[in-house]
Amino acid sequence: MYKVKRLIKKLFSPVSIMLIPHDGKKTINIKVPSIGIFISMFLWCVGSVYLISIAIDAFEYQRMKHMVEYYNAQFTELKPTILMLKKAETEFRSLLSTGGKKEVLENVDSKAASIDSGSIDMEALKEQIKKTAESVASVKDYLREQRDIYLSTPSGWPVRGTVTSPFGHRDAPRGGGPQFHTGMDISVPTGTPIKATADGVVSFSGWNSGSGNLVVLEHGFGYSTFFAHARSTNVQVGQRVKRGDVIAYSGSTGNSTGPHLHYEVWKSGKAINPRGFLEVARNGDVQKTRR
Repeated sequence: MYKVKRLIKKLFSPVSIMLIPHDGKKTINIKVPSIGIFISMFLWCVGSVYLISIAIDAFEYQRMKHMVEYYNAQFTELKPTILMLKKAETEFRSLLSTGGKKEVLENVDSKAASIDSGSIDMEALKEQIKKTAESVASVKDYLREQRDIYLSTPSGWPVRGTVTSPFGHRDAPRGGGPQFHTGMDISVPTGTPIKATADGVVSFSGWNSGSGNLVVLEHGFGYSTFFAHARSTNVQVGQRVKRGDVIAYSGSTGNSTGPHLHYEVWKSGKAINPRGFLEVARNGDVQKTRR
């Protein structure tokens, strides 16, 4: 009990604080209980810690704000690329859902994050997106090239009729002796529309001696097609045509024994058998061949 009283006495015993002005005037003495000094120091420490914590929170807030602004700027920069990739994905899904190779090639132009320890590596992400975009562009370029090859390759029947003379060796009409037939003859009534079998440009349209009225189309990739003995032509030199366009009407002009179309396919300056480029009509009508 005595020790407690002694401790209380010490805590409340006054302590003199002397203030001495530099101008030499009268000094000022302030008496403060010892406990008051301890309480003041304690409050000063608590206040200092509080102010430091506020400063740290403010600094952290500014740091987080700058990070958010930085990532927002990065995503804003990436947004056009991401939208382009989404568009490309949609186009490829739509394109590849069309079915077989033929439909895919025909519709090529008409369907016209890295995380490490909780942080996003934006540079790595942009590099990956760049590589993906380049891959998408390469695939689209490849598909366009394949589409161009497909559209330039003769496909289908130029007229609906009966093959009366196939490609290869034969006896020439009207007793002309053995000869090599560089195309195939398809018998059809006079005036039957003759259609282009591939996209191309007209390189000849008009009269050509024994071929009668002749149309020649250049398709690119080494392909050319010839349509002879027409009654009349329907195109001019330099005109661009697409597969299925009517380019002439069948007849029996030139060295011909009757109404028919003489059809030839050439590749790199050499006549090849057109039969490899014919197909069954989509409506189920099978073209007839006379052996």
